[in-house]
Amino acid sequence: MAGLKHVDMALDPAIVRLANMQTNRYKYFRWTPRAARVNFVFMIVIPSIVGLIAYKTDGKWDFRAKRKGDDPREY
Repeated sequence: MAGLKHVDMALDPAIVRLANMQTNRYKYFRWTPRAARVNFVFMIVIPSIVGLIAYKTDGKWDFRAKRKGDDPREY
């Protein structure tokens, strides 16, 4: 590692194209029905499901000071 000249290395054109595409992705993004569905699922549906599960199970289990044989459910 020490002493190597990294600027003398040959760059892979496919990796350079990928890096440029990822850097400029916002310029070419287009809202399509598929993109809208994916964003809706990841921004609304999944957090809602996780929140609902967290709300329904809040305080249902208390694992502090449990001994072997104790029932972990306290509802």
